[in-house]
Amino acid sequence: MSNMFREFVEAIVLALVVFVAIQTSIQNFKVEGSSMHPTLEGGHYLLVNKLVYFRVDPERWSRIVPFWVVEDSERAFSANQPERGEVVVFNFPRDRSRDFVKRVIGVPGDVVKINEGAVSVNDRALHEPYITSHDKVSMDPVLLRQGEYFVLGDNRAGSNDSRNWGPVPEENILGQVWMVYWPPSNWGLLQ
Repeated sequence: MSNMFREFVEAIVLALVVFVAIQTSIQNFKVEGSSMHPTLEGGHYLLVNKLVYFRVDPERWSRIVPFWVVEDSERAFSANQPERGEVVVFNFPRDRSRDFVKRVIGVPGDVVKINEGAVSVNDRALHEPYITSHDKVSMDPVLLRQGEYFVLGDNRAGSNDSRNWGPVPEENILGQVWMVYWPPSNWGLLQ
């Protein structure tokens, strides 16, 4: 009887470890609205890779690891930081209980400007093959400070994004969209 009990406990512990690993590394997300059309449609279900932007606190680790010397007390991404062109899910800066999905247009240090719908980053026109219809909105230049990201929807005319409420703080970014898993006709990795 003790062997069966031991196997049962091991199975439960293994299931918990797998559950925690999945919950900390992957999140599912449902697209609502048309702000990312044509890349993503309302009703699409996505898998979001949370590990790619996992943040570590170097200051904290330097207190634990004796040879780890920290010159800057900023938090850092363990793998990658969001890059221009990536589609990300983040907590809406004005209401962190809501999650949005948008494309990263500007990263820390960039100057983003929009002139009659044409986006430029650091005075260079941004090539955006994912845009099918442009709007005629203009916006004064925005300098992104450390830890700020400028995001826009692919459907500019129907998107509530950084043009309306400013940059997204890095601590709000949950992860990078990895794939569409529903509906089956749209299943696949996001390019």
